[in-house]
Amino acid sequence: MACYTANWDPLGEEAFYRKFELYSMAWNLKEDLRDCLVAAAPYGGPIALLKNNFRKEKSPASRPLLEIYSASGVPLASVLWKSGQVVQLGWTASEDLLCIQEDGTVLIYNLFCEFKRHFSMGNEVLQNHVREAKVFHTEYGTGVAILTGAHRFSLTTNIDDLKLRRMPEVPGLQKLPSCWAVLSQDRVTIILLAVGQDLYLLDNTSCSVVTPPGISPHAGAYVQMAVSFNYYYLALFTDTGSIWMGTSSLKEKLGEFSCDFRAPPRQMVWCTRPRSKQRAVVVAWDRRLLVAGNSKECIQFVLDEDSYLVPELDGVRIFSRTTHEFLHEIPEASEEIFKIASMAPGALLLEAQREYEKQSQKADEYLREIKDQNLLAEAVRQCIEAAGYEHEPETQKSLLRAASFGKCFLDKFPPESFVRTCRDLRVLNAIRDYQIGIPLTFAQYKQLTIEVLLDRLVLRRLYPLAIKICEYLRLSEFQGVSRILAHWACYKVQQKDKSDEEVAHAINQKLGDTPGISYSEIAARAYDCGRTELAIKLLEYEPRSGEQVPLLLKMKKSQLALNKAIESGDTDLVYTVVLHLKNELNRGTFFMTLQKQPVALSLYRQFCKHQELETLKDLYNQDDDHQELGNFHVHSSYSSEKRIEGRVAALQNAVDEYYKAKNEFAAKATEDQIKLLRMQRRLQDELDKPYVDYSLHDTVYSLILDGNHKRAEQLYRDFRIPDKRFWWLKISALAEREDWEEMEKFSKSKKSPIGYLPFVEICMKHHNRHEAKKYAARVTPEQRVKAHILVRELDQAADAAIEHKNENEMNLVLSKCTAATDSSVVEKINRAKAQILKK
Repeated sequence: MACYTANWDPLGEEAFYRKFELYSMAWNLKEDLRDCLVAAAPYGGPIALLKNNFRKEKSPASRPLLEIYSASGVPLASVLWKSGQVVQLGWTASEDLLCIQEDGTVLIYNLFCEFKRHFSMGNEVLQNHVREAKVFHTEYGTGVAILTGAHRFSLTTNIDDLKLRRMPEVPGLQKLPSCWAVLSQDRVTIILLAVGQDLYLLDNTSCSVVTPPGISPHAGAYVQMAVSFNYYYLALFTDTGSIWMGTSSLKEKLGEFSCDFRAPPRQMVWCTRPRSKQRAVVVAWDRRLLVAGNSKECIQFVLDEDSYLVPELDGVRIFSRTTHEFLHEIPEASEEIFKIASMAPGALLLEAQREYEKQSQKADEYLREIKDQNLLAEAVRQCIEAAGYEHEPETQKSLLRAASFGKCFLDKFPPESFVRTCRDLRVLNAIRDYQIGIPLTFAQYKQLTIEVLLDRLVLRRLYPLAIKICEYLRLSEFQGVSRILAHWACYKVQQKDKSDEEVAHAINQKLGDTPGISYSEIAARAYDCGRTELAIKLLEYEPRSGEQVPLLLKMKKSQLALNKAIESGDTDLVYTVVLHLKNELNRGTFFMTLQKQPVALSLYRQFCKHQELETLKDLYNQDDDHQELGNFHVHSSYSSEKRIEGRVAALQNAVDEYYKAKNEFAAKATEDQIKLLRMQRRLQDELDKPYVDYSLHDTVYSLILDGNHKRAEQLYRDFRIPDKRFWWLKISALAEREDWEEMEKFSKSKKSPIGYLPFVEICMKHHNRHEAKKYAARVTPEQRVKAHILVRELDQAADAAIEHKNENEMNLVLSKCTAATDSSVVEKINRAKAQILKK
């Protein structure tokens, strides 16, 4: 701690920069980095190397070797490259490796060199070949930009939703640009390129010449450019050694620096820190590293070997064959505490805590000095913040001990920031371990979020560590452990060294009934890996039939899917399987399958009744179900047939089926319907009035209304209509026709089977008291008694309805009152209703 600031280098008067070692690399590279294609993912991500890529020999021994390492140099995977010439490597935001080939094909691999998919950048790129390429990241996703041999640019802003854009042509461009970069401005991706001393900006529609504001007229030709991690800033390096720094919109100049090196640098990147006013650019040559900012001074480092720069959110990673270092601006809190002779409250609190451990009275003096300025809370905050920025655990502990010491003298200091920082640092220290090799800083961790970090641990198959972190941070099951276990299970099914039974048992033992786990997703992964039997075993643990059935259908296990659907009791699910079977099997096999499943057969019949009548008929034929076939023909005669002949033919088919089913009643009824249809057709032709589709009663009633008494009586005899029913029909129709003479004549034709009270009621209903009196004397005493009882009951019901003032009950009584009922009941109810209306 005494030499803590020994590696601090000032850049001007306002900022210090520090370069410290993250790891001693374990990869034992024999090749120089300059002889390999190199790509390192941001946020402490993995490193990809393609060796022997520049050799022209085609022998198998000289094939390029693609290797992927962690940031600490621990090998993750390697594979011999058997595809085309690779121009550029790059990483996606989800840590998939992009290999951009000369023919415009982009191959995508995971962290373990397992091929995932590929896509092409278009025919034009295929014809003209890729000369240069860049992988970039925007809010849309990971993008790829291509410069072809025809000096044209093509790009896509999101490889997961591939939409190729061909950028406008640069007028008069006859050679490759000296340098170019991809910019993102106002959600629009554009390309900036340099040709000699000219800068061109390519957007979606046009090419324009731009000039950086404030650049020296003698700056010379542009040979290198760099865009900051957040795309806000741009740096340009010229062949005179001038470095121009400004905003990427080319509207504001931040500064300009002249260095003694005029050779084009190998790399140039920005080194910035969030919420810092200091801006710096790191420029690398073969054996020299230069940091230039707003001041006239710069920082220089000597490089012992070839190095590669990786821009980060809050600094720059620098790795070589032997070491991996991190260069960054010292955060304000750390500078305040550790700066030589600092009197900041955090520095005093750190000293107070050290003296307290020595049991020195100076601890009280330092503490009083802070409290006299009323800055103890600020001192604790500075120590907590500085601890987060530190990489060494011992320094972290020292600062946190100081913060804890200061908190003891505060009454109301919220503990959340202290506890949260302790937890975050414990997580960061765990993933920074040499074997894990993810050197995230505190700022990167907060930007990345714990969810993304867990995803990256899962991608590296570090399941135990990911689960420990979830349990330590007390994340919800769904967000943490369940999700990780599901990923573990999906990886487990890919291991083919164990039997299906062992793998399924191991997965179930580990997962059990953990909430948020979907066995169907794991089974789907097993099926994709060609392990169908394992997938079926895993589906046995899936409690939701709705998740089981679709996958079983996909695996062509239709019979099992049907059983699961029926067991679930979900009719929609059964319909889904049945219709799938119908399309998959031939007709005979399909019907035989349904025969074994009565529930499915019944539901399919219901479906056919509404959608496929002919199929329903085939089902009945196959089952020899003559009763249902007869019903089918009856239904189709009225729903499908419009012509009388066709309807009669269908009904005749129904008669035949009913006889086969030994249902004589249905057969006779259907024969009567055929006879009625034919007679109605004849009546319709003779009388020029519609009778078809009338019921027998309606037909008779209509004939009497029209005065066709003989035809009505013919139907009465032919269809053996009961006497009572026919008499009711006839007197009702005659009364409606007001043919009172015919009614009287009919009443005297023979003794009425219904008595004469109905004659009285019907006459009163049509307000003909005179005719009613003719029949009143003929009413038998028995019918009179029944009428009086009815009147008394209705009168009592009317009184009850009036007492309760219930209009619904009053209307019900009125509906039961016939013309023969004492009119006093009707009048009583009408008076009560009128009074209610008045109120």
